[in-house]
Amino acid sequence: MENTTQEFDFLALILNASVPVKAVMALLILASLASWYVIFIKWKTLKIEQRRARKFEETFWSGMELSRLHESISQNKRKPTGMARIFDAGFKEFLRTRKMAGNDEKSVDNADRAMRIALNREIDRLERGLPFLATVGSISPYIGLFGTVIGIMIAFHALSSVTQATIAMVAPGISEALIATAMGLFAAIPAVVFYNRFNTDVERLYTQYDTFKEEFSAILHRQTGN
Repeated sequence: MENTTQEFDFLALILNASVPVKAVMALLILASLASWYVIFIKWKTLKIEQRRARKFEETFWSGMELSRLHESISQNKRKPTGMARIFDAGFKEFLRTRKMAGNDEKSVDNADRAMRIALNREIDRLERGLPFLATVGSISPYIGLFGTVIGIMIAFHALSSVTQATIAMVAPGISEALIATAMGLFAAIPAVVFYNRFNTDVERLYTQYDTFKEEFSAILHRQTGN
């Protein structure tokens, strides 16, 4: 008995797709590659910051003098990030104001403002790339759907010159067009999943940084007797 089924060839469908559908597919492939690049960089960055935050907290609460801790950060060739940057900004401003004005209360207030600015800048740095993932996750399915609609329109338009149309004539064109929707989902799903994951990680780091800022401010208040 003759086998009437045809082997499904995904690559052949892509190569045989119409030019507009190929353009949509190419755009989705670029978006997917770019999002995976952002995912890798962001995953690595957040892991490093989480590890540095734990290490700095251990050092901070080990009983080391604040001046020694500040000196070790200042002497480090690597620019401080995360909690170290917040501490460095606050303690540096505290010493500067105290030396210039001699006002303990003003020194603590200025240190608190400096730490708030440093915290906001750190969170802004950690959030870079997340809007791109959100954009890819939200518009990729629609771009894929647009390619599908165009592909189906082209497939049916090709039947206008045929006297007797059959499903076998239009099926390949529809299959090629539907791949665009599949590729849109392929680009969108990882972007959405990792956006939610990274957003949660950034929120946790923000809470951790903010808690440290408040605790350090309280320490400065106690040291100045306010």
